[in-house]
Amino acid sequence: MARETQHVRANGQDHPVIVWEPAHPPARATVVLLHGYMDAPGTFADVVPALLHAGLRVLAPHQRGFGEGPRVPAGAYYHFPDYVHDLAEIVDVLVPNEPFFLVGHSMGGTVATMYAGAFPERVTRLALLEGTGPIDNPPGVAPIRMRKWIEDVRALATKEKKPVRSPEDALRRLAQNHGQVPVEVLRQRLDDLLGVQPDGTFEWLFDPLHRTLSPSPFFVATYKEFAKRVVCPVLVVDGGPSGYQPPDEAERVASFADVRKESLPNAGHMLHWTEPAALARLLVEFFAP
Repeated sequence: MARETQHVRANGQDHPVIVWEPAHPPARATVVLLHGYMDAPGTFADVVPALLHAGLRVLAPHQRGFGEGPRVPAGAYYHFPDYVHDLAEIVDVLVPNEPFFLVGHSMGGTVATMYAGAFPERVTRLALLEGTGPIDNPPGVAPIRMRKWIEDVRALATKEKKPVRSPEDALRRLAQNHGQVPVEVLRQRLDDLLGVQPDGTFEWLFDPLHRTLSPSPFFVATYKEFAKRVVCPVLVVDGGPSGYQPPDEAERVASFADVRKESLPNAGHMLHWTEPAALARLLVEFFAP
């Protein structure tokens, strides 16, 4: 499976994008995969072969602050509109003047919904994988979050970084956060989540700013307005009881005009890690001509 990384200048920064081409070009369409929080695009690797076999070209950006994606300069931060702007410029370069299929997992699902609502003419199919957004926030939480964000960022500046002593140390810590995912799968994912420094030490491939609380509350009412503007067919896939579905997910899903809901009941939140073959079958069927 041939894989290369292209670099796109978008929204003022350099964005690495993993590109997989089908064995027999030209591709009949392009799929863009958006990873989630604390993830990286390479972890979609086990889903990609089925998409290529279906004649699709696959793009997976390193989103800002994760993997090899760009980091914001001192004094800046990461907000959902930044990710949408990044995506808008990346696809205008790599998929110009052509509708495409869009897939978002978790945080990537929120970015995908916002993009598809803002640019409905560009997206032919939208698939949300455990990706209908975080818990709704009441307006009154905004000043509380603002103060907590400032306190978190200040504390981060003086906080001693916890070293990653070895890949085994990283694997142990990853297993603590993903207890449902088999250890052998987590070991495979380390190549995309863990970096080696010039001095031989290891570090997680994300900006530590992501450990702070965002000052921007998530409002479901706003999310629904983006969803209402999506005109293409939508596939929503959850990972079953051990995954993450907000309590009002049915209302969010109902905001899309043309939507289908599927479940992988034993997959959990990281369904592209745990059940890539089953997920790939759903996507290939959804993207069929």
